[in-house]
Amino acid sequence: PGHRIMVQIQSSWFPLYDRNPQTFVKNIFWARPGDYRKATMRIYHSPAEATYLDLPLVRKAGG
Repeated sequence: PGHRIMVQIQSSWFPLYDRNPQTFVKNIFWARPGDYRKATMRIYHSPAEATYLDLPLVRKAGG
């Protein structure tokens, strides 16, 4: 018995949240079309460049 964890990798959650231009803009609402850049997400799986997810364990108090 245990739990399952789903990992979703993304740089934005449009349309639920504002679009992410992937560049610095002082105010997201003033971002112009030229401010937006394509984002590339990578998961490395070679021994030299392995991607990992570190999940700390939280123990019960007094246990």
